[in-house]
Amino acid sequence: MLTATRKFAKSKWAIGLFVFLALGLLVTGGSQMGDFFGSFGPKHVISAGNRSVDAAQFRADMDAERQRTQEQAGRPVSFEDLVAGGRLTSALDQQANVYGFMAWAWDAGIRPGKELALRQIRQIPAFFDQVSGRFDEAQYETTLQRANLTRERFEQETQDQIVLRHYGSAIQAGLRLPRIYGAVVANQVGQTRDGRWFTVTQAMAGTVAAPTDAQLTTFIQQNANDFRVPELRKATLVVFSNPADGQGEISEARIEERFNFRRDALSQPETRSFVTLTAPNKAAADRIAAALRGGQTPEAVAQANNIQPVVETDRPRTAVSDPAVAAAIFGMTPNQISDPIQARVGFVVAQLNGVTAGRAVTVNDVRAQIVEELRAEDRRGAVYERVSAYDKARQAGKTLEAAVAEIGARTLSLPPVTQDGRSMEAQTSPFPPEVLQTMWRLGRNGESEVIQDSQNGYFVVRIDEITPPALLTLERPDVRAQIAATYTARENARRLTTLANTLSARVRGGEDIAAVARSAGATLETGANVSAQDQARGRGVIAGLFTSPVNQVFSQQQTEDSYVIGRTDRITAPVAATAANAAEGFRGRLTSEGLSALGESAIRSAANKVGASFDEPLAREALGLSADAAATPAGAPAPAPAPAR
Repeated sequence: MLTATRKFAKSKWAIGLFVFLALGLLVTGGSQMGDFFGSFGPKHVISAGNRSVDAAQFRADMDAERQRTQEQAGRPVSFEDLVAGGRLTSALDQQANVYGFMAWAWDAGIRPGKELALRQIRQIPAFFDQVSGRFDEAQYETTLQRANLTRERFEQETQDQIVLRHYGSAIQAGLRLPRIYGAVVANQVGQTRDGRWFTVTQAMAGTVAAPTDAQLTTFIQQNANDFRVPELRKATLVVFSNPADGQGEISEARIEERFNFRRDALSQPETRSFVTLTAPNKAAADRIAAALRGGQTPEAVAQANNIQPVVETDRPRTAVSDPAVAAAIFGMTPNQISDPIQARVGFVVAQLNGVTAGRAVTVNDVRAQIVEELRAEDRRGAVYERVSAYDKARQAGKTLEAAVAEIGARTLSLPPVTQDGRSMEAQTSPFPPEVLQTMWRLGRNGESEVIQDSQNGYFVVRIDEITPPALLTLERPDVRAQIAATYTARENARRLTTLANTLSARVRGGEDIAAVARSAGATLETGANVSAQDQARGRGVIAGLFTSPVNQVFSQQQTEDSYVIGRTDRITAPVAATAANAAEGFRGRLTSEGLSALGESAIRSAANKVGASFDEPLAREALGLSADAAATPAGAPAPAPAPAR
């Protein structure tokens, strides 16, 4: 085989093949060949230069994010919930940008040393041995395994954090906006203006008469989107709870049994009040301990050593996170000063101020609490029994009504509601969202299985009636009154706007503003040295004066039923000496606001340079979702995945 290969390599056919490949690379720049050979390699959800995320890693990251979301929400969260509403696209774009920035930073030479990352890792308390208080390699490996992280990835992410932090610091240090930015804002804030104006009211424009049914019908048809009633659904709701559940007598035997089981948890532990001062080294801690023993207060000692005292009141031992510090404090007597304690971070000196002895509770101390716990268990047990009995009754062929009557459940008749729970009687739904979601998954006369809601209740829904979307009608007096009020408000606003436009056009056409005001029955007002902060003159006056140049006419809405028409006569700039300090203040504020936008822009630009991209269908496939499913809400809101670091 080897001999045959050598013969072929020396043949004219091999030379021709290599020439063909070379020409192909020369013409295409290697891109097509790269695509060809790349099709045999692994596919990536995110690709950014020398960085990538494959489907397995993406699934693991999303699993971790889902776990965090479930803990925050206190209920199960599916991948559909997590990526609903287009959040998957947004999260992938964000991660691709960050990975792209990291790839660009590496190529640009922003490469923190590995020792710098390790030094930072060695300061994380989670990796310290609780007995010795020192960094423990075995603890480090075990903690990473529990978090489903490899050592290489965690150290790489730590280096990435250093890159982001240093790059952000560099931008912040170098970003100084030109002084003109602050000067422009200071000039706008500090200048004053002179002007004249008059107010046009609804009374001047007149109001419309009460509308007829014909006018209202036409109005509804012309504004169909505003007066369309969405689809309504009426349903029967089966609930398995009963007000009488859990109201029976709780026996003494059950109370005693529960008390004995929870005795330790219900007892009150010993607590201690103390002050701790943390020093960077033992020598400083020795000085602090000596000063405290000499009678100085913890506050004075802390100030002298440029540290911050930590005051704790009535804390149990379990609340002191550092085992060495906890052991020392709970081995002291009141008013005792500890020797320097080797803590996880630095050396700690503690002063014990007081001790509150623990107390073992009696059954009478917690009787009410235990009784309520047992009643809650009884309520849950009764509900679960009804759910099981309902399933058996339905499987036996009984109707919903017969099954409900047999097991002692209840039925509620839900009024016609929209998909978001609104009805003619209420604008919000009193039912868990799962009820509405189930109602809109069923067809006409459809009936659900037993479903558990987010409040740990159980229900069954049956659709009784579906009313398709339709325009409002004038049959109901309350509906007619609402439509009439809307019609009247819009027509009055149209009249007022028309009059204001007519009067302002006359002033712009050259008529004297005082004469135009008199013709409308309005009073001309004059203002001198008006500032932008003088909101007492009305929003329309301030907006008009400070958005128009000298001798320009303005027309602004003053209130819901009035307009103001005026002219700016003079603009007075602020005194330069007074505005200078304000300009610097505004400049600093603008710099701070621009820093975030600049950082985001820099990250996106870097990602574009390395061609960062993501494959959403592959991401959906990794999560077990349909690759071409539309990004529509699938449940309660859940936060988007955190960006890669």
